[in-house]
Amino acid sequence: MVSLQGPRIVSGMDINGASAIVTGGASGIGAASCRLLAAKGAKVVVADVQEEKGRELADEIGGAFCKVDVTNTDDIINAVEMAKSMGPLRVLVNSAGIGWAQRTVGKGGYDAAADLDAFKKVIAINLVGTFDCIRIAATAMSTNEPLEYGERGAIVNIASVAAFDGQIGQASYSASKGGVVGMTLPVARDLAAIGVRVNTVAPGLIDTPIYGHGEGSEAFKANLQKGVLFPQRLGDPAELASMVIECVTNSYMNAETIRVDGGIRMPPK
Repeated sequence: MVSLQGPRIVSGMDINGASAIVTGGASGIGAASCRLLAAKGAKVVVADVQEEKGRELADEIGGAFCKVDVTNTDDIINAVEMAKSMGPLRVLVNSAGIGWAQRTVGKGGYDAAADLDAFKKVIAINLVGTFDCIRIAATAMSTNEPLEYGERGAIVNIASVAAFDGQIGQASYSASKGGVVGMTLPVARDLAAIGVRVNTVAPGLIDTPIYGHGEGSEAFKANLQKGVLFPQRLGDPAELASMVIECVTNSYMNAETIRVDGGIRMPPK
C-alpha cells in the first residue's frame, strides 16, 4: 500500500540560542561563517589575534571577541569559557590558519634548504592548533544536554584543496591541511561517543584579502581564476560559509571532507 503522506521534515541541529566559536573569525571565510551563524541565532565568539577587526565584527553581529592564538591552549580555554557564558557551546569552526611558500631545496648548500622552523610553525598553527581547539571545545560540548538526535555539538574544520593538489613550494601548507583532512574521520569516530559531529570543508581559490587590493591584485586574481572549471571565478567567502553552516546544521553530515572549489584541480604551479 502506498502512503499518501508527504516526506518527513527533518529540521536538523538547532543552534538558536547556542554559542559558537569561530577561530580565525575576524576575516575571510571565518568572518563569513560568524555572520551566518549569528543569522541562525547563535551567539558567536570571534576568536582571532586581530583585535580591531575581531571586535568590530563581534559588535556587528551581537557576539563577543576573544583574543586567541591557537598555539596557546590557555587562549583556547578562555574562548570556550566565554562561549559557555553566552549559551551552551554547540559549534566550533576551525578557520585559523597561515600559509607559507618555500621550495624544499634551495641554491647554496644546506643553509639554503627549506626553513624548518617555518615548516614547524605552519604545522603548529594549522594542524596542532586545530586539534587543540577540537579537544578543548569537544570536552565542553560533552557536558551539553543532548538534542533530538542525541547531538551535543558540531565541529567544522577549514582545510584547503592544497591537501590534495599541493603546488610547488606548498609542502608545509599542504602537509598541515592534509593532516586536518586525515584526522577528520578518526576524530569523528572518537567524538561519536559524546554526540559531536566532525566535518571538514576544503576551499579552493577564494576571494579574500590575502590577495591584496588594487589593479595589480585584480589582474592576479583574473589569472588565477582561469584554472577554475565552472563557474570560472574565485569563490566568495559566503559560499564557503554556506557549506560550513550546512555541515553544522545537517544532522546526518558527519566524518566527511567536502571540496568547495568550482571543480578546480590545482596545477603544479
